[in-house]
Amino acid sequence: MKSYELLREVLKTTSAKQVAADMGLSLSLIYKWAETPNEELGTGAPNPLDRVDQLIQSTQDPRVIHWVCQRAGGFFVKNPKTHHAHPDFLIPATNQIVQEFADLLAVIANAAGDNHIDASESKTIRKRWEELKAVTETFVACCEQGNFAKLRDKEAETLRG
Repeated sequence: MKSYELLREVLKTTSAKQVAADMGLSLSLIYKWAETPNEELGTGAPNPLDRVDQLIQSTQDPRVIHWVCQRAGGFFVKNPKTHHAHPDFLIPATNQIVQEFADLLAVIANAAGDNHIDASESKTIRKRWEELKAVTETFVACCEQGNFAKLRDKEAETLRG
C-alpha cells in the first residue's frame, strides 16, 4: 500500500480537521498528503510517512523504526528471509528461544538484585528483550511458512561462534 493510500484510508476514520489542528498545519496540506502524487498536475504532497521511509532508507539505522514503533506502543521485529529447509532444526531453534529467555531473566535478576534498576541496567534489559523477540518472531514466522532455513542458518552460526 502506498503512503497516500494509507492516509486516505486513515482520513476516512479520523478528522482531517483535527489532524491539521493537532499538527499546526493547514487542512489543505493534510488532504494533499492523501492525494495521488502527480508532478505534472501539481497534486499530492510529500507526506510524513514518505519522509520516515526516506529517513530509514537513507540511514539504514533500525533505531529509527524502533523509535517509531515504541512511540506507537509496540515494537518492531524484522521479517525473516525466506528459504526452504527440512525442519530438523526445530528442536535446536526451540532451545535457542528458551536460552534467550533464560538469558533475559538472568539480566533482570542481576539488575534487580539491589532492588533498584538504573538506566544502564534498563538499557541492557531492553536489548536482551529485543533479541528474544527477534529470535521468537523468526521461529514463529518460519513455522507459519514451513520454512526453516533461517533457523538452520542460525543454528550453524551458533555452533561456529
